[in-house]
Amino acid sequence: MILALDVHYKENYAKVVGVVYDEKNEHIKKWYIKEINSYVDYIPGKFYKKELPCLTAMLEEVPKGTFELIIIDGYVYVNNELSLGLGGYLYHYLDKKIPIIGVAKNYFQNNQETVAKIYRGSSMNPLYISSIGINLLKAAEMVKGMNGPFRIPDTLKQLDMMTKDN
Repeated sequence: MILALDVHYKENYAKVVGVVYDEKNEHIKKWYIKEINSYVDYIPGKFYKKELPCLTAMLEEVPKGTFELIIIDGYVYVNNELSLGLGGYLYHYLDKKIPIIGVAKNYFQNNQETVAKIYRGSSMNPLYISSIGINLLKAAEMVKGMNGPFRIPDTLKQLDMMTKDN
């Protein structure tokens, strides 16, 4: 089972959504939704300080043992020197026991060695896959093989849309 997580920031709260699904057929087992009433403002170069507390609050809602891997919207590493991004910090928060796959839509300069670019559907724009606790090429193949004909896999698109719903 996989847990995919995403956060969207509203005017005065953050909405965190998680979905647990079966890797083989992407059958959704359960949705989790949590509102966070206070969060840290964005600090340039330290995005994880804003987002990580939201993700960890959601992890308190998801029963332990219901997933073996987490997918996040973002990076595991932010540069070739292996400086941790959100996914890396989440991996360490989980005592390095749960592999993390980061799926990013935008390119970061100076992290070519820590990502795999994948193309889905007919999109000319790649997704940037990063991982920790799981082989990068395996992680990229997992995301590339997810359901849906478009750049963003169906499950991740649905997750993103749910974070933005009121």
